[in-house]
Amino acid sequence: MSSERTGDIPPGEVRAALHRAADRIADYLGSVERYPVVPPVVPGDIAKALPAAPPADPEPLDRVLDDYERLIEPNVTHWNHPGFLAYFSITGSGPGIVAETLAAALNVNAMLWRTSPAATELEERVCDWLRQMMDLPPGFRGHINDTASTSSLVALAAARHSLPLDVRVRGLAGRADVPPLVVYASDQAHSSIDKAAIVLGIGQENVRRVASDAAFRLSMPALTEAIAQDRAAGRLPMAVVATVGTTSTTSVDPVPEIAGLCAREGIWLHVDAAYAGSAAICPELRALMPGIERADSLVVNPHKWLFTPVDCSVLYVRDQELLRAAFSLVPEYLRTDEPGVTNLMDLGFQLGRRFRSLKLWMVIRAFGVEGLRERIREHCAIARELAARIEADPGFELAAPAPFSAVCFRALRPGSSPEEQDRFNERLLARVNAVGPFLLSPTVLRGRLTPRVAIGNLKTSRRHIDELWRLLSESAAELRAEDAGRFKP
Repeated sequence: MSSERTGDIPPGEVRAALHRAADRIADYLGSVERYPVVPPVVPGDIAKALPAAPPADPEPLDRVLDDYERLIEPNVTHWNHPGFLAYFSITGSGPGIVAETLAAALNVNAMLWRTSPAATELEERVCDWLRQMMDLPPGFRGHINDTASTSSLVALAAARHSLPLDVRVRGLAGRADVPPLVVYASDQAHSSIDKAAIVLGIGQENVRRVASDAAFRLSMPALTEAIAQDRAAGRLPMAVVATVGTTSTTSVDPVPEIAGLCAREGIWLHVDAAYAGSAAICPELRALMPGIERADSLVVNPHKWLFTPVDCSVLYVRDQELLRAAFSLVPEYLRTDEPGVTNLMDLGFQLGRRFRSLKLWMVIRAFGVEGLRERIREHCAIARELAARIEADPGFELAAPAPFSAVCFRALRPGSSPEEQDRFNERLLARVNAVGPFLLSPTVLRGRLTPRVAIGNLKTSRRHIDELWRLLSESAAELRAEDAGRFKP
C-alpha cells in the first residue's frame, strides 16, 4: 500500500492549511458585515452543490478550503454577525476560536482524570473562577456540559435521585409504590424542562406550567396553590425550576420566595440562568437576581453571553456527591487508582468529555473580568436606549420590561384588532429581515405576536441599533401607508 494512503496528512500541509484558515477566520471576523445575516438560499441549494458520493481519492486541503469559501461560509446563517439579534445573540470571540483550534489538536477525552489531567483540573478551576465572578457560595461545584438542555436534564435527574425512591436501580416503570413526580416551572420557562421530563420518565403532563405575573415572572400564589393541589391528589413534587432571564422577555422569577417555599416543602430548586447568569458578574446586575445562591442546582451558559464559542454550559450543584451518586457507574475497563481526583464521567450521563474549559479559560484571561463586565454593561445600556426610543414613539409599544439586553416590542397600527396587529408585526418582521443586515425573531406574549431584539454580540454597537431603529420605523410607516391605500374607500 502506498505510504500516501496511510498515516495523517504531512505536518507541512497541515501548517499551510492552518495558516490559510487563520487568515480566513481573521478576515471573516473583520468583515462579516459584507454578508446578509441569513443567506439568500432555499432548502436544497447547498445539497445540490455537494457531490452525492464521497471522493475515492484524496483531495488537497487547498481544494477543500476553496469549497469551504465558496459553499459553506457564504451559506450559513451568520450568528457571529453584529446584526444577528434573534433568539439570544452570541459571540464566538477571537480567544475562544483560538482555544477551540488548540483543543481540536489535543483531541482529548476528559472522561477520567487519567485521560486528561490538565483538562480535568482546568475545568474545575475555571468553573470556580466563574463561581466567584457570579458571587455564588464556595460550596457550589461546577462542571461543563454542552448546552443548558443537558445541564437541566442532569440537574433534574439529581433531583429525582434525592427522593427516597431508588429510581436509579428500580426505575419508574410498573411501580405502584411511586406516585407521579411533578416538576414546576412558569409558563415562560424554556421547553428544555419539558424535554428533560420526557427523558426522565416523569412525563410532559407532570410538568406544571405555572402562571406568570404581569411582569412575566412566576406567580408565587399560583405556585403555592399548584403544589398544595398536587400533594392533595397524591402526587409528589420533585423540583421547581426558577428562571433567571426567561427566553422571551428575560424576566427574573422571584427566587428568594421560591427558595423559601422549596425549603419548607422539601423540594429541589433548580435555577435556569442560562442567559442572564453571565450578567451576574456585574454586581449591579447580580443584584437583580437575589436568591440564586440558595439553589440546589444552577445552569449558566458562557456560550450565550460570555463570548465563548458554542458549546459551553456550566452546571453548578450544591451537593456534588449526590450528583455523583446519581450517575457514577464504573466498569472494570474504566477503573483507575488515583485517589481524591475528579472523574468528569461521574457527573452526568455522558462518558465522552470535550476539552471545553480551554476556551472559557482563554476568554476570561484575554478579556479579564473587568473587560467582560464592561461589555455586558454596554449591551444592557444599548438595550435600555432602544427601549426608551420605543416608549417615546407613538407608533410602537414596549411589550415587556427590559432588565438586561433583550427588548420586546410591537409596532402599532391604529384601529386594528389584536389579530390584525399580530399580522402587521409579522409582516414588519418579514420586511426587516428580508433587507439583510439584521435578523430578528418573534415570541408570543399573552397570545400576542411580539418582535424581539436580543443584543449580545461583541460587535453590535449603537451604530447597528440606530440603523435597526431607522429600518423598523421606516418599514412600519411604509406598511401603514400601504394598508391605508389598500383600504381607502
